[in-house]
Amino acid sequence: MGYNGPMSRIRYFIDNPLQLLYLLPALLLGLTLHEWGHAYAAYRCGDPTARNLGRMSLNPLDHFDILGTLCLLFLGFGWAKPVPVNPRNFKNYKRDDIIVSLAGVFMNLLQVVFFSALFILLVRWDNRLFFNDAFYYIFLNLIGINTTLIIFNLIPIPPLDGSHVAENLLARRVPYRVWAFLHQYGRYILLALLWLGILDYPISWAHNWVFGLIGKLLVA
Repeated sequence: MGYNGPMSRIRYFIDNPLQLLYLLPALLLGLTLHEWGHAYAAYRCGDPTARNLGRMSLNPLDHFDILGTLCLLFLGFGWAKPVPVNPRNFKNYKRDDIIVSLAGVFMNLLQVVFFSALFILLVRWDNRLFFNDAFYYIFLNLIGINTTLIIFNLIPIPPLDGSHVAENLLARRVPYRVWAFLHQYGRYILLALLWLGILDYPISWAHNWVFGLIGKLLVA
């Protein structure tokens, strides 16, 4: 979108209120399918907790988290309400915990691939769509928000998905007190990283790579 920092994002949405409408499909699909992926993977790995609590759902309201959504809008990164998981039900704890943790990111990756391919096909079918603001910005957000969710959730800081993967793979190499500290203060560390814009570079790089690839495929 070409803006950085929370205040500039707020000003951007005030000056361009339609952008909030264009952002809505990406928020609903990106966050909902991410959490559904966790719930479905947990169920297939032997844990019915999320399903029994109604969280293996495609209803966005079942996954809505106001702070995570506001952070996604105004800080560029965010999250939905975490899916409840009971790892004691897993058939193979270490393997299944990694699978469930990465399932949400996988759903976001599928959306990036699907919406990128659909955007390319539709623009090739009618290149006038490229200059239609609603079409362009809806797809820009569908691809961009899901790319953001992939990068953000792979950060190895609790409670993000990447922390489960890192802890399972590095549990014996990293002292327990490090994980204990991260579990206690991880949320505050993440909010500080978001507010200070420290994560802007990796997400900008990912966006540039994805949209650069789309551009090359469009002219191929």
